[in-house]
Amino acid sequence: MTEQPQRPPGEEGPERERRQRRPRERKQVLLRLDPAVHDALARWAADELRSTNAQIDYLLRRALTEAGRMPGDARPHPRRGRPPRTGD
Repeated sequence: MTEQPQRPPGEEGPERERRQRRPRERKQVLLRLDPAVHDALARWAADELRSTNAQIDYLLRRALTEAGRMPGDARPHPRRGRPPRTGD
């Protein structure tokens, strides 16, 4: 049996270096929904001025947080739209 070389703590090798050099890509998921559920979700998203996709992301993040399952390394949801006004 061959032993793997020991790495210093916090160092995971070339894979970690590759991930740190480029921004993380967002994952794409095919989601099958009942048409009535999709329609209700789309109306809810429109009421909150979000896209349906952003609404799904928002709801999943909220559910993960409430269940105590949100990963610590998850990035915050990107803010979209017009930047806030600066005091003139």
